[in-house]
Amino acid sequence: MTQLQTPHSGYHWSGEDGRFFEGWYYRVTLPEINQTFAFMYSIDDPAGGTPYSGGAAQILGPDDHYLWRTFPNVKGFWADYTQLGLGHWAKRPLGSFPRKLTPTQFNQQIEEGYQATAHLNQGKLHNPATGETVKWEYEIQPVYGWGDSHRPQKATAGWLSFFPLFEPGWQILMAHGVATGYITWQGQTYHFRNAPAYSEKNWGRAFPQQWFWVNCNAFQQHSDLALTAGGGRREVLGMGEEVALICFHYQGQFYEFVPWNSQVFWEIQPWGEWKMSAVGAKWVVEIVGKTDRPGTLLRAPTEHGLQFCCRDTMKGQLELKLSNWHGQTLLQAHSDNCGLEVGGSQWSYCWINSNR
Repeated sequence: MTQLQTPHSGYHWSGEDGRFFEGWYYRVTLPEINQTFAFMYSIDDPAGGTPYSGGAAQILGPDDHYLWRTFPNVKGFWADYTQLGLGHWAKRPLGSFPRKLTPTQFNQQIEEGYQATAHLNQGKLHNPATGETVKWEYEIQPVYGWGDSHRPQKATAGWLSFFPLFEPGWQILMAHGVATGYITWQGQTYHFRNAPAYSEKNWGRAFPQQWFWVNCNAFQQHSDLALTAGGGRREVLGMGEEVALICFHYQGQFYEFVPWNSQVFWEIQPWGEWKMSAVGAKWVVEIVGKTDRPGTLLRAPTEHGLQFCCRDTMKGQLELKLSNWHGQTLLQAHSDNCGLEVGGSQWSYCWINSNR
């Protein structure tokens, strides 16, 4: 599956001092019980010595319940510069150094921490409030990276993302895969086989002011369909701009609606409704995400370290419609297992892009 490895899969930190963060997101959905687990790993200021130096692991579990743990010692963190691979140990076993372990070695040697690659997500976190230990271990079989399966995989932000122009960077690592394993959470063990899985990452030295995100790969009647859409205000050469995309994989093909090949429109409420559409050279796509749930506050990277500045639910409703230019519907899909998010500090009004 090395042909499905996307650009930017490796670790981006180049050893410099000063503000830097990198974050990774893994998700597995259990459609038969309408629940999702999302795992968020991050490292801030890996050189150490700043007020924000350290790592963290966050989990958004069934019914949007939340757990987080910090890993203050940056020397317990490791990441691979050439491919997707990372981990953080709360304590280092005597005489060892942080690195990828076999699942058995990890279970035997590591009291608390995690490790994740393109094919594995494993960890243990202790909840001091309840005395519970959350454990997870599942294998991942990638199905779609980011792009057509038979072609080189794409950078989510295009070829300019290879230059230090955009801050922060964003890359979907695996738009769709299947996961097999278990998660023990709040006294219950969830076993699953070939469950829909997803992963992405972000990194950089600057931080977004405002963003939104819609993601789903557990559609009713369309097990092969995987959507990621989102937008935000980012920096380009120190100046701000608003950008958004709608992309999905379906039956081996990648449908890409991005600023350099389409017109993308959006109307995002501070919470509860996400409307997006895009007009490309061949097709028109429309998506509507909705939720009546309150959502859960999550921590996200900021100039001042991880802060509660985004709200998520993994139980959103989503409608997707793909049409040709003549108005003929080519694909229509629905899900009750959609991830919906708004983030940043300026959500006092509906965000409508100015291009319409």
